[in-house]
Amino acid sequence: MRRILLATVLMSPLFLSAAALASQPLTDAATSTRSLSTGVVPAQVISTPKIELNPAALETMPYQAEVVLKLNIDEKGLASNVQVLKSPTRYLDGPVADAVRQFRFRPATLDNQAVPTDMTLTVVVQQ
Repeated sequence: MRRILLATVLMSPLFLSAAALASQPLTDAATSTRSLSTGVVPAQVISTPKIELNPAALETMPYQAEVVLKLNIDEKGLASNVQVLKSPTRYLDGPVADAVRQFRFRPATLDNQAVPTDMTLTVVVQQ
């Protein structure tokens, strides 16, 4: 019985300090509001020009040639820094990259604000 009483007396300051902390008002950090994000909407292609190919490209091109490009889309929906990552023939690299520079995009958005973004784009060229 003495041990229980001694343990209660020794632990009572801990309970009092915990009760005192619980009765204090919350600080600004705990009650600050955060704005909710509407999320990210990726860029989308909205217009594409016709790709003009030279005879060498037409001769060496498979029926459906896929050219993979990496590019940047700015806040206005214009492409820049176009780089060819994969192509079935080197004759397609230049014409396809030039055409993609003329594409128009709906820019990516973050919280309903247009933002620049990187994109990997696959262009399928058919004969």
